Amino acid sequence: MGSKANKPELIVKGKRLDGRGFNELRPLKIESAVLKNADGSAYLEWGNNKILAAVYGPKEVLPKHMTEASRAIIKCRYAMAPFSSLEGHGRSGPNRRATEISKVTREAFEDTVLLTEYPGSEIDVFIEVLQGDGGTRAAGITAAAVALANAGIHMKDIIYAVSVGKIGTELVLDMNMIEDNYSDSDMPMAISPRNNNVLLLQMDGEMTREEVKRAMEMAKESGKAISEIQKAALKETYKNAEEKYNGV
Repeated sequence: MGSKANKPELIVKGKRLDGRGFNELRPLKIESAVLKNADGSAYLEWGNNKILAAVYGPKEVLPKHMTEASRAIIKCRYAMAPFSSLEGHGRSGPNRRATEISKVTREAFEDTVLLTEYPGSEIDVFIEVLQGDGGTRAAGITAAAVALANAGIHMKDIIYAVSVGKIGTELVLDMNMIEDNYSDSDMPMAISPRNNNVLLLQMDGEMTREEVKRAMEMAKESGKAISEIQKAALKETYKNAEEKYNGV
């Protein structure tokens, strides 16, 4: 979060700097099956974020000593391309932030992928941020869920992720980078839409118990639209594949 002394005014006349209301998502577009050599893939544009996700597997576990006889293991790599951002975390190579996001993303998918259906195997999830503008953790999870479904990986649900932040006394949905940098708090969540189970919840800053409750409701309400976009991307892929098969 940015310096309070140089904090810009983020809400002007009841609107955010990009013109959105407090509970309004940035424009979201998802396309699946974008990489020929991946078992599943997705490309996502969410506001100014541009993210590519790829899935490989189930496949042989390497190194072999990591093999779990009764279930699959998931490996996840989140990375920001060196050209993705002007900020420090846009530098090349792994860092603490990328390692932490990779870990929590893996844990979210371990809760939704039916791992026992793929014993002794490995499923690799790669998330590459090509352009970042705040909320890349949530956007990466949302894209990777589509890539996993495109790969035919059996899951309990196609999860989505979104963040809710606090600017002054207002809760705001889906913060962009300037809001993220200068907000009073940020709470990213990954949610299973079928039963509204929260699979990931992190907090940077402070919220009251009532604010956390309202933030979760805002996230779940926005998830209805996010989930529809995820499903539409997959349906379009299979529609195109069917038409190609039938020679349309």
